[in-house]
Amino acid sequence: MFEPKQPPPDPTDLEKSVQTVDVSETPNGSTSSAPFVHVPSLLKRWNARIESLANLEARGIARVLPEERQDASLWNYVQMALLWFSANISANNLLVGLLGPLVYRLGFLDSAMCVVFGTFVGSVSTAYMSIWGAQSGNRTMVVARYFMGYWPSKIACFLNIVLMAGYCAIDCIIGGQLLSAVSGGSMSIVVGIIVVALVCLVVAVFGMSLFHTYERYAWLPQVLVLFILIGSAGPHFDASLQSVGNSSTISGNRLSFFCLSIYVVSSWSAAASDYYVYYPETTAGWKTFLMTFAGLWLSFILVELLGVGLASGIATTPAWAEAYSISSGALIVAGYDGLRGFGKFCAVVIAFGVCANSIPGTYSAALGCQVMGRYGKAVPRYIWACVIVVVYLVCGLAGRNNLFNILSNFLALMGYWIEVFVCIVLEEHLIFRRVIGFDWTAWEDKKRLPIGIAALIAFLLGWVGAILGMNQVWYVGKLAVLVGDDGADLGFWVGCGFALISFPPLRYWELKRFGR
Repeated sequence: MFEPKQPPPDPTDLEKSVQTVDVSETPNGSTSSAPFVHVPSLLKRWNARIESLANLEARGIARVLPEERQDASLWNYVQMALLWFSANISANNLLVGLLGPLVYRLGFLDSAMCVVFGTFVGSVSTAYMSIWGAQSGNRTMVVARYFMGYWPSKIACFLNIVLMAGYCAIDCIIGGQLLSAVSGGSMSIVVGIIVVALVCLVVAVFGMSLFHTYERYAWLPQVLVLFILIGSAGPHFDASLQSVGNSSTISGNRLSFFCLSIYVVSSWSAAASDYYVYYPETTAGWKTFLMTFAGLWLSFILVELLGVGLASGIATTPAWAEAYSISSGALIVAGYDGLRGFGKFCAVVIAFGVCANSIPGTYSAALGCQVMGRYGKAVPRYIWACVIVVVYLVCGLAGRNNLFNILSNFLALMGYWIEVFVCIVLEEHLIFRRVIGFDWTAWEDKKRLPIGIAALIAFLLGWVGAILGMNQVWYVGKLAVLVGDDGADLGFWVGCGFALISFPPLRYWELKRFGR
């Protein structure tokens, strides 16, 4: 079992129960701490006792020191792959596959190729970002301070909180749709959303130990019911389905769906290191990369290709078309037609499988709230987890009737900044940090971290490129509109290009001017 090497919280030790406030952030330069530190000592002891009795993970964003890490073992690497496989072999990612034939009007082969190669690129991005957890002992958005600077990194942190909460809202919606469809409508989607959110809350609140244990086994029932779905629904898949439109329109839709397949995997990039901070410093970076990549790519191609198959059969299977008119969850349930009660049981398993996807998102979003500043850091992580669950529960309830619009537009919009961020990290790592290296103990010392001017300008220029190339329902960029009848999503390519070109000269100037 995954057990971080940390003692139970001491009721007299505030640093264990709520992370010590960065006194350097105090506006007047004094050494006073955040207001939470001045609450009565009884409240401090009460908070620490709750964490101890409930076996909650007391640590927030403070760096995990080498002596606090777990022992090195081969199982660590296996756990990496299982974590990502369990987290992403879920119904929300299956819906991404539906978008190829249903939204972008692509054929079976075109959709499948976009899924295979798009998820490959996205998996590389997230696997690369995962290597910093064990090396540094810091969470991803804390590591971002070394690449973007202390203050500019807060922009990425805020966007990641929005991203994680948005994904969790999507998970709740599809879980609620599935439970409602299984019950024949007797359970409303609202009730289903609430049930899924509560399950996610329990695991996310308790922290890393329970989280790793849950993800270690969550994949097994999901794999079984998904393969049953393949056997039940597979005969109705239409592998001969062709793309619709002229050649330039089809090319533009291929590119858009290819990019969307990248975004959905790379959305984990800004949280990838969060789950490895208790691994020993000796953990090999290349093994971390490979095992993370394997868990991601295998899970995504399995569920997204299944989604492509379900979408391809809607036109030729009236029962599926009728179910799809109700909800995406009803379509998945219809895939089990013929299995009767057992099919409904399998659909329930799939419904609760989205929890494995929401739990890490909730956990990382809560940590992000602490990274935002000293007031956020003064609030325990498990309280932030409760707040995040309430936020995405409300968002899920409000958006339950617009799942596809939320899915397609939200993923692309969030994907733009993620890839620009990864480009900045990559260049800082390969061009500049090869010489100056990293001092991981400086994780909250603004005087030893980069200023961040270069990263901020490059990040904003990347957004300019993304806006010029984006192709969304609510806005089509000046470059995107030039491709085919429907346009093409060029935001990924143009945004990354602007960031890659602008960052190196700006960073050279920054180092020469400020020396850090």
